[in-house]
Amino acid sequence: MKYLCLVYCDECILHSDPDSPADAECLAYAQTIQGSGRMIAAEALSSTQTATTVRMRNGHMSITDGPFAETKEQLAGFYLVDARDLNEALQIAGKIPAARVGSVEVRPVRELQP
Repeated sequence: MKYLCLVYCDECILHSDPDSPADAECLAYAQTIQGSGRMIAAEALSSTQTATTVRMRNGHMSITDGPFAETKEQLAGFYLVDARDLNEALQIAGKIPAARVGSVEVRPVRELQP
């Protein structure tokens, strides 16, 4: 089953906290998951300052610079994994290096019905 592991961190401390992982550590972990055959995709995201939010209301598009909400932690990246069950997905998420300074939300992927 597919699970999306959403990595959230406070951008102000993401790369400055002593426990923050370096890019090389994150890349090494992603390669470990890739080598196990459970990785579908993983990417780090640019700062929320580069985000643009799109909304459609009554047929009209609204475009806003920045993230959709003000929060203490921002979406920093994701891992899309194929795991046997939620327990295995949680084990994968718990080893994501950025979990030391932020949080990882694990959600099953819902298949769209035609």
